[in-house]
Amino acid sequence: MAAQSRIAEVLEKLSGEGRRALVPFFSVGDPDMVTTREAVLAAIDAGADMIELGVPFSDPIADGPVIQASSQRALAAGSSLPAVLELTSDLRARTEVPIVLFGYYNPFFRHGDDVLARDAKSAGADALLCVDLPPEEAASLVSACRSHDLDRIFLLAPTSDDARITAVSEVASGFVYFVAVTGVTGGRSSAPTGIEAKVNRVREISGLPVGVGFGISSGEQARAVGSYADVVIVGSALVSRMHEAGASAAAGVASSFIGELRAALDGA
Repeated sequence: MAAQSRIAEVLEKLSGEGRRALVPFFSVGDPDMVTTREAVLAAIDAGADMIELGVPFSDPIADGPVIQASSQRALAAGSSLPAVLELTSDLRARTEVPIVLFGYYNPFFRHGDDVLARDAKSAGADALLCVDLPPEEAASLVSACRSHDLDRIFLLAPTSDDARITAVSEVASGFVYFVAVTGVTGGRSSAPTGIEAKVNRVREISGLPVGVGFGISSGEQARAVGSYADVVIVGSALVSRMHEAGASAAAGVASSFIGELRAALDGA
């Protein structure tokens, strides 16, 4: 029997404590690799339970303007999938927090499904999340991840019906990423509403914890989402704050923002 994954261990522990997992997303290499590494470590120190490392891609169709621009800056600075794997290895030497590689299929396919899964596992990653690969087309990558003991994170949306939830449930592990809004990533002025029942339905059918992301940008919104989700994921709001602060202050901004979200979640 395979050992429990880091992700399952963390989520089980938090569930037993009545707490929610906080997962920040970082666009790797924006503005440079050193800044990304320091910001990730600062976020972990401030209370992040898991990390999403975004693999930069030229056409991130699920992302809004903030992460699109961030991905372009990262690519211009020389970031790449191999660079993300190198950063993963560096982080793994410093922390046991689970690491999810978040990306699009083009870079993954070019690297090779099995080679990617092998390299990701060797670097210390815990899961792959491929934004634009639906379960019907994911057999090769899913098989590779299973062979190398990596969790597979898949997306569902408010429009997903029971058949779609079931299809994802058959290939997903770790947790299911529920997209809070029908649209692209980006901060919103208020917490997503009207999705609690669907999140509960995803949890019921899949038997997995459910993470909610897309649009969370404040402690108040994180607390609202944490009232029904197992995992709260924050991306654009953090990326935007770090960019506005500049490289020299990015780690401090990551620390303070994640600390604010952590306090809000733990006070829920």
